[in-house]
Parts: sequence; C-alpha cells; structure tokens
Amino acid sequence: MAGFAEVSFKGTRRAYYTFDALDLAPGDRVIVQADRGEDLGRVTALGSIAERKCSSSSGCSTPAPTLRVIRRAIADEIRRAEHKQDDEARVRGETRKHVARHRLKMKVTETEWQFDRKKLIIYFTAEKRVDFRALVRDLAQAFRTRIELKQIGVRDEAALLGGVGRCGRELCCSTWLPALKPVSLQLAKDQRLSLNPAQISGCCGRLMCCLVYEHDSYVEERRKYPREGKKIKTSLGEETVVNINIFTKMITLRRDEGGQRVVGKEDLKREISTLSRR
Repeated sequence: MAGFAEVSFKGTRRAYYTFDALDLAPGDRVIVQADRGEDLGRVTALGSIAERKCSSSSGCSTPAPTLRVIRRAIADEIRRAEHKQDDEARVRGETRKHVARHRLKMKVTETEWQFDRKKLIIYFTAEKRVDFRALVRDLAQAFRTRIELKQIGVRDEAALLGGVGRCGRELCCSTWLPALKPVSLQLAKDQRLSLNPAQISGCCGRLMCCLVYEHDSYVEERRKYPREGKKIKTSLGEETVVNINIFTKMITLRRDEGGQRVVGKEDLKREISTLSRR
C-alpha cells in the first residue's frame, strides 16, 4: 500500500506525494518528482495526518497526488541544496536589476531554485497586473533555465519572508499556520478592540491573523448577555443595557430618568428571575 506524505519547501510552499517502500519520518529530507525534474524538500507530515492536510489544501490534487517521493536525500544532495539557497540571493539581486531596466512596477520578494536547477521561481508583489513577457525572456537567457514568475499578495509575502509579530513571537503565517484565511474588521469589533489600524494590523499591513483564533469564544460568551441597547425590566424598573464586559462578567445599566449602575451577570439574572415569578 502506497504511503502519503506532505513535503515542505522554501517559505510556505508545500506539496503532497505518494511513496512506496520507503521508511520515512517527519523531518527527513527527500528527493521528489517535480515539474520536468526533481526537487528537494523536508517531510512535514505522513499518513492520515498528511491526507487530512491535503484534503483541506487547495494545492492538493484529487483523488490522489500524481507525483511521488523518489528517495531520501543523501548528504551530498543536502549540501548542494544549501549552496543553491546561497545562490538565490545573487539571483534575486540580478532579477531586480532586470526589473528596473524594464521599468516594471513590481517588487521582487524572493527567488527559489528547483533542486536540479531546471526551473527558477520568482515571487513578486504588484498593485496591478504586470506584462512581464519581455522580462521572462531576459531572465531565461540570463539564468539558462525555465522561469516561473508568481505574483503573491502582501500576506503571502510576509509568510514567505517571515518576521516577528507584535506579540514578540515569529509570525504565525511563516511558521505553523496552514492557510491564510480572510480576516474582517468585524472580528475586531466583536472583540471590542481598538479600531486603530496600527493596533490591529500585522507586519504585512493587513489585519492580524490571530484575530480569528478566539473569535468564536467571544461570540459564544456574548450570547449569554443581553445585547447592548436593549431595554430590560429589573428591580429598579426599566433599564437600558449600556455596556457589557465578558471578562469581569459585569453589565452597565442606565435608567431612563437618569443614573446608571454596574451589576454582575449572575446578580442580574437573579433579579429578572425574581420579577418573572411575581
């Protein structure tokens, strides 16, 4: 029975492969089939875990990946891969010179050689679509290989380059986050966060991915409270809910004739329950 593996490459690029008669473990460096050649990556998941990650990934072919893990990488191949990475800095610099010469409005973010150097991937960002046909011809002539120009967004750029977030830890998108999901301003509003962009934006300039993590918990907890603006009958008469604090479990109420008070959630429930029994 064929095995199933997730293999990661430079940045956040991942792909899925089958393999036969190989004793693999997460962390192993392997040689895999690639577009008209071979590539070298690191095993990040195997078996059912890799299959589940594949099923939730847009980069996974169905019903099963057609490419295979060929073998484990030997020490010499790993050294060659490290040298390849060193050469990518040179390639990146030369590519930027070609872009400037063609006067294209695009920013070269990163470059990635395929292990056998039969293909060079160039990642870039741009505000609009770019006609880079002439650039590709020049690059193919300069580097003597097939060129793939891949436009990415600013969030993908942050994931590719990495960095440190406001929390002091490495960016989630460049370490463990499996996919970049949409993040809306409503998430910050639901959590009563400051809407100052400087306070809720990440290194990429977009809303922080971590706004999603606890959002369901906030929404679920707020359902246990009366909504703000609602009029409720209490022991003091009719009062309006002005504010709720799910952390302290306190509710601020205001009377129509003036004056307001702060009461605990459980105390308010008892008040309303007592009134309903009368």
